[in-house]
Amino acid sequence: MKPAIPPPQENLLGLDKLELCQLAEVLDEPKFRGKQLFHDIYARRHRDFAQCAELPAHFRQILSSRYRVDYPEIKGRRASRDGSVRYLFSLHDGESVETVYMPDEGRVTLCVSSQVGCAVNCRFCFTALLGVKRNLDPGEIVGQIIAVTCAEQHPAGTPLNVVFMGMGEPLLNLDSVMKAVRIMVDADGLAIALRRITISTAGVIPKIHLLAREAVRPKLAISLNASTDEQRTELMPLNRKYPLSKLFEACRAFPLGSREHLTFEYVLLDGVNDTDSDARRVGALLAGIRSKVNLIPYNAGQGLPYRPSPLRRVLAFQKILQDQQIPAFIRISRGQDIMAACGQLRLAEMGDSTAQAAQPLSSA
Repeated sequence: MKPAIPPPQENLLGLDKLELCQLAEVLDEPKFRGKQLFHDIYARRHRDFAQCAELPAHFRQILSSRYRVDYPEIKGRRASRDGSVRYLFSLHDGESVETVYMPDEGRVTLCVSSQVGCAVNCRFCFTALLGVKRNLDPGEIVGQIIAVTCAEQHPAGTPLNVVFMGMGEPLLNLDSVMKAVRIMVDADGLAIALRRITISTAGVIPKIHLLAREAVRPKLAISLNASTDEQRTELMPLNRKYPLSKLFEACRAFPLGSREHLTFEYVLLDGVNDTDSDARRVGALLAGIRSKVNLIPYNAGQGLPYRPSPLRRVLAFQKILQDQQIPAFIRISRGQDIMAACGQLRLAEMGDSTAQAAQPLSSA
């Protein structure tokens, strides 16, 4: 039995190599035409089937009459003084997501979204104020990467890191995220090195176990942010369902390659989770786990009550962890002046899509 043919006017962005090979066969073409089409869509970034020179003319005509390749539409762009750029994307149903482009010396990092809004409701995160509206499909995830790298004229050969740390909880959209990852790492697709892709989670334990069984598996980062269950539940209500004891069971069971480690992200909130005792408890939680800790001073803004920890507290916290032989790094978030930093994405009005002014956005 032949596979079902995608409906007319279907957006082919987000279909994987197997699906495009099946499409070719349904349209009475040899299977390898699907591989060529996959390469044209993702590696060559062709949106017009007429550009797909390797495909026969009659196949290109059929594709042009029935299908399309659409990226999420860039509706806003804000550039920061530090070189980061915050993008607002409009989706096919009128919903929106944000993506952050962060160039650095010799590499670029993209912070991509996996959901419209977020269901996890972390108390210190602006995205949580939106709630969750829906999951993104694989094409909407991959489309963020293609659209931004094209807009920024990403230099060929420059390493590209992708972090699922934008809007949404990636593990609550695991199927779409992993399908997007497989397209990203395919040598005929976006050809992004697997070691340069990181999924960050608030700690959805059943999904961590599912991720552990994936054959093609990105790096895992855990958003920790607290040293006790009481504290973490206050900051991250998900902890009621998935407490620290269960979370660290999953972390210890997570398979790591010989050069891999788990990353733990810890947002430091002044007077809330930044004491010496907190640091010692974090060290005890991480004992025996091949890990590193990214310490992130809080990125404040209107609408939430928290303040960033003073630098002396951040440094003291780092030293206590390092004294316990735990690698700990201070990560100053990029794009704070345009509300593009960690925890700040919130779909504020961005105005003119060509705007370059590095000014804070108005409240959502």
